[in-house]
Amino acid sequence: MKREHNGGITRRDLMIVGAATAATYAFPKVAYGQANVEAPASGEALKALDASLKSEVSFTVNGTARDIAVDNRTTLLDALRETLQLTGTKKGCDHGQCGACTVSVNGRRINSCLTLAVMHQDDEITSIEGLGTPDDLHPMQAAFIEHDGYQCGYCTPGQICSAKATLEEIRAGIPSHVTADITGPIEASDDEIRERMSGNICRCGAYSNILAAIKDVKGQNA
Repeated sequence: MKREHNGGITRRDLMIVGAATAATYAFPKVAYGQANVEAPASGEALKALDASLKSEVSFTVNGTARDIAVDNRTTLLDALRETLQLTGTKKGCDHGQCGACTVSVNGRRINSCLTLAVMHQDDEITSIEGLGTPDDLHPMQAAFIEHDGYQCGYCTPGQICSAKATLEEIRAGIPSHVTADITGPIEASDDEIRERMSGNICRCGAYSNILAAIKDVKGQNA
């Protein structure tokens, strides 16, 4: 194809230069360090912003009324551990998959890493510290010791809280995915217990001993 010349510049070259020039003007100024720099916020403005991100929350933890001010983004797990210094509840995956952070809220177990502290105004919360003391162990705590239901112990607080809730759910007639008959009393079979405890991971592999501990407590309550 014959190329047209105009002062040594082809039509193709002219189109390329024109497109490049248009793109330059359209490009954000920030790319060239020409963005307007806002003045830093004043101390009072920062205090106001910080206050707007916090809320006052009142709930009962292990039988004691607690009033705390927390960032609205704070999980219940972090409020327990960092604000109230109740470090028995463990942070494992922080995604609701391992069960190490299991606590009881209004009688139902939950993963405390998946809920915000500000959502629990006036709730009754029980962590592992609220189940028993070294001098007065909860039966489930005693059973875990008796049957060596732990190894490293990191997941144990969540395991114990879930184990206690498991037997309570069975007694209350709440079915699971493996419940054969939901019309009558639910049997606390090995399969039933395993299914209900499946959300709690023990990386040390103490599952058989955990099952034995739960069955021991089940027998005491029979």
